Amino acid sequence: MLDRRFVADNVDLVTTNCRNRGSTADVGTFADLDRLRRQLQADVDRLNHEAGQVSKSIAKATDAAERESRKAEGRRLREEVGAIEERLGRIAAESEEILRQIPNLTHPAAPVGGEDAAVEVRRGRTPLPTFEFTPLDHVALGEKLRLFDFEAGARVAGHGFYFLLNDAVLLELALQRYALDLLVREGFTAMTTPDLARDTILEGTGFMPRGNETQIYSLKDSDLSLVATAEITLGGAFHERIFEAEELPLKLCGISHCFRTEAGAHGKATRGLYRVHQFTKVEMFAFTRPEESEAMHDHLLELECRLFDGLEVPYRVIDTASGDLGGPAYRKFDLEAWMPGRGTGGEWGEVTSTSNCTDFQARRLAVRYRTPGGKGTQFVHTLNGTAIAISRAIIAIIENHQQADGSVRVPAALVPWMGKDRLVATPTS
Repeated sequence: MLDRRFVADNVDLVTTNCRNRGSTADVGTFADLDRLRRQLQADVDRLNHEAGQVSKSIAKATDAAERESRKAEGRRLREEVGAIEERLGRIAAESEEILRQIPNLTHPAAPVGGEDAAVEVRRGRTPLPTFEFTPLDHVALGEKLRLFDFEAGARVAGHGFYFLLNDAVLLELALQRYALDLLVREGFTAMTTPDLARDTILEGTGFMPRGNETQIYSLKDSDLSLVATAEITLGGAFHERIFEAEELPLKLCGISHCFRTEAGAHGKATRGLYRVHQFTKVEMFAFTRPEESEAMHDHLLELECRLFDGLEVPYRVIDTASGDLGGPAYRKFDLEAWMPGRGTGGEWGEVTSTSNCTDFQARRLAVRYRTPGGKGTQFVHTLNGTAIAISRAIIAIIENHQQADGSVRVPAALVPWMGKDRLVATPTS
């Protein structure tokens, strides 16, 4: 979240930023409540000082009547303090609730507007494919090559769940190893993470675990929820941590299952693997000093590009507009891969994103650092980026590399882990 004093002192700026990002947070009311909170705290401090002075004076009283009078004054002051503190608690909680609804500030270079205002920055090195046949979408390819079973997934868990079969299983594992090998070489610490996290950790990373608009699966009668991304667990692993400056930047990559309700999703995006309730993802996460975060953001984006260039998948880089950023992100870049089977002649589909969240998450998670000889601590900056979201990467690979004979060419980068250079139909048993 933002610094409360910054919000109270910059109401117009923060209000404009909320409007640009589609947030309805009542910044003016927060500022009024915060001024009242500060005044009430000043009253508590003043009355506590007075009560302390009265307490000291009791021993100096010259007679019993004066001592009783001063004791009575002390009790009155303590009662007044108690009443003000009760009101202060309510005001602080109300203002905190609004503060947590206020999104991060927005990078001045980010486009302003909704999804349609996003700007294409550049394209990857792989050109769009040309086919001498009508390309199939991944669902039809998967049926021919026996890669997926959506009907069994629906029987077991409902629509939006699926089974990977045969070469699709090998492809998932190959993609994980492909991403991990690159990231470990780049100095990332590899981790597998829990599939569950406490709601306080989800809230700390900017996710809303409960409520009508949540995209999170929560466990009834507990404070646990299924994670939507390893961003939650990687960030939460360092909750309340104080780093030494020389420990930063810290780069982590985590493999996790991701669970999303996809509430409100409908239409063609729900066909097949594109928008599902569970998938596996390799996620990048970084803690940096504030002056390092923009360079780290560029680094995470460059790694995403290297991964998809290596997969020989056409993509474009999108500078995400303010209204589509999500609460924690200061700036976000998406990679959209070309998916020949989408729409009537192919469409772009998001496969990765990387965000600089500045100190927004760190304030909620209380993650700080200190410098040698420095006074106090400062909040770190946090960044996240998708290395490989397996389900969407599979779509991009098989649709772009499909062949006229119905097979799919395996990108050279994955052959060492796949043990084959083609996906072909598996005989039924």
